[in-house]
Amino acid sequence: VVDAINAGAKIIVVGGAICKATDVRVAIGNLKKAILDRERVPVNLFKRASNGNIRGILEKVSTANISNGSHRLRGITGLQSISLETKMIGQAVTVRTYPGDWAKPVEAVDKAEEGSVIVIDSGGVGPAVWGELATHSAIQRKLAGVIVDGAIRDSSEIRKLRFPAFAKLVMPNAGEPKGFGEIGIPVSISGITINSGDWIVGDGDGLIVIPKQEAKEMANHAMDWLEKENRIREEISHGKTSLGEVMELLKWEKR
Repeated sequence: VVDAINAGAKIIVVGGAICKATDVRVAIGNLKKAILDRERVPVNLFKRASNGNIRGILEKVSTANISNGSHRLRGITGLQSISLETKMIGQAVTVRTYPGDWAKPVEAVDKAEEGSVIVIDSGGVGPAVWGELATHSAIQRKLAGVIVDGAIRDSSEIRKLRFPAFAKLVMPNAGEPKGFGEIGIPVSISGITINSGDWIVGDGDGLIVIPKQEAKEMANHAMDWLEKENRIREEISHGKTSLGEVMELLKWEKR
């Protein structure tokens, strides 16, 4: 605001500084002071992300925040979290392989960069293409997690290792490493196309895929939504209002 006034601005449009504030009256007072006295007022609101800090922003938000901030973006369905509440954030390394053929998934671990998520399309069926030993290898490579549209095994051991893993099926039998398939090509899971480099976020609610070219904008929208929810939570916890009043639900009721 101060920079805008000093630059000669006659009209100031303010959004988040007020609508996200826990006390709107205080926020308005601070804003007036900044305009009249040209004094900067410290705020704790989020600064928009750049391409260099996308991971840091995604670590702060949930898949629900991302979905809300992207007009109820649909997540990947039909997969279960093996590691329960463990959060997963990273860029995808995609793998397409045949059911039970775990050669390409293991090869992808060796090729992936630190912080990546291995995304495996094995046709949505068994036998397993991922297990405890592949998980140990991924941990050594400092990977962020694995998604398997197919089967995984050694689930108890993977859970103990707290390695983020999502899979369609869990079963004891694995296949044989035949070497069929490809790494780095687009794959589709539950109707959602995933390309290598796309951002993957997984938590207790499920999985969200963020296209690489849209990552900065979607991360910003998710953080914006989180701040709005923080303000609503603050109002409710102090007994000022209810969720229905905050969201003005009555105005949508049919009369």
